[in-house]
Amino acid sequence: MTPPGASGRTPSGAAGQGQAGADRPGPAGPGRQPWRAGDSFLSMWRELAPIGRHPGSGGYRRHAWTAADLDCRAWFRAQAEARGLAYETDRNGNQWAWLGDPLAGDAVVTGSHLDSVPDGGAFDGPLGVVSSFAALDELRRRGAEFTRPLAVTNFGDEEGARFGLACVGSRLAAGQLTVADAHRLRDGDGTTLPAAMEAAGYDPAAIGPDPERLARIGAFVELHVEQGRALDLTGDPVGIASAIWPHGRWRFDFRGEANHAGTTRLVDRRDPMLTYAETVLAARREAELTGALATFGKIAVEPNGVNAIPSLVRGWLDSRAADQATLDALVTGVERAAREYAERAGIDLDVVRESFTPVVAFEHALRDEIAKILERAGDRRGAAAGRPGQSGRDTGRPVPVLGTGAGHDAGILSASVPTAMLFVRNPTGISHSPAEHAAEDDCTAGVEALADVLEGLACS
Repeated sequence: MTPPGASGRTPSGAAGQGQAGADRPGPAGPGRQPWRAGDSFLSMWRELAPIGRHPGSGGYRRHAWTAADLDCRAWFRAQAEARGLAYETDRNGNQWAWLGDPLAGDAVVTGSHLDSVPDGGAFDGPLGVVSSFAALDELRRRGAEFTRPLAVTNFGDEEGARFGLACVGSRLAAGQLTVADAHRLRDGDGTTLPAAMEAAGYDPAAIGPDPERLARIGAFVELHVEQGRALDLTGDPVGIASAIWPHGRWRFDFRGEANHAGTTRLVDRRDPMLTYAETVLAARREAELTGALATFGKIAVEPNGVNAIPSLVRGWLDSRAADQATLDALVTGVERAAREYAERAGIDLDVVRESFTPVVAFEHALRDEIAKILERAGDRRGAAAGRPGQSGRDTGRPVPVLGTGAGHDAGILSASVPTAMLFVRNPTGISHSPAEHAAEDDCTAGVEALADVLEGLACS
């Protein structure tokens, strides 16, 4: 696939042209190449790619309620309107593009998010949103007749890069984040979430639970690039999610004594940086012992001077495990070690759990139905190609089912709505990095798989 951002805008320079409506892809004619499921995907991908891309790092900085985020939102709205979909923004700033009556109920919803981690990759989130619009294009090309409302959505602030809490838009909608707690969220510059929303032209007074909207959703299916190499190892372009590991974020505040780096004897120092460093190493050891994951990936230092011993080192621990007992053992072990180091060095320590998501096992009935839909589609394609009996996206075996340690909006919504996820192969396994990647053929396979699923759910 062309590197994100390398091609700039589509030749037309207009959002959505040549993708839907009067320009909807049709059958091949004289002198015209057959339309593929990935054609509209590639057109949209090239248009979205430059937004929020940092010229130095090559990564994306699409943080919630910033100019780049607003440009992504404008792109989403343009795609919806180009396809004749009813566009709306809900009370929490999540975007919706509707085919059919939003109030009819039992809707099939697909989508993901468009924001990014700092210097993140191009695929995490946007792959799901772009694939959703492309899947709709594919279904229209097939002449599918919808019997249930269909919506494409962009959930706001999924990554939590700006305010430190992931999945803010879906958490608010599902009632898993209170209005009071949302109003207390601040970014690194001290700007509150309400102030950021208001500056972007949204009404922060409206945020809060949205049970009536969620009650009208019969199924939510999120397509996402795999954040690992399981599919690459099995040789499959597409997989189905079984569960999201329990995971959370803990803030460790190490408080010592600020002093002069050039005059204070080593034995006289109360340096919280040393205790923090020992805790980072302890987290790695605990992760290896428990077979889980632990990462200190963010740090804040006060007074943050080259020639000053810190008075405060604040580090954030991200921990994930396949089950709750393992996660508890991991975090307990890290905190125990941190307190032992702190006591020995005369450092004060506070540990605060800032967010937590328990294990999410996606609804088995929906997951099994999707597996059958994909296997039947694979059988049809195999038979059409003279290979009867082959299933699982034409690979000759069932679609793989795999767990993930990454959190998603689908996981948040699962407590209120039947949810499922599809993963698209990531050959390197790298994510949250400019090196994140998915091959063009795999992206096309993802679009076809999502179209098959939506057709099986919304057109039957």
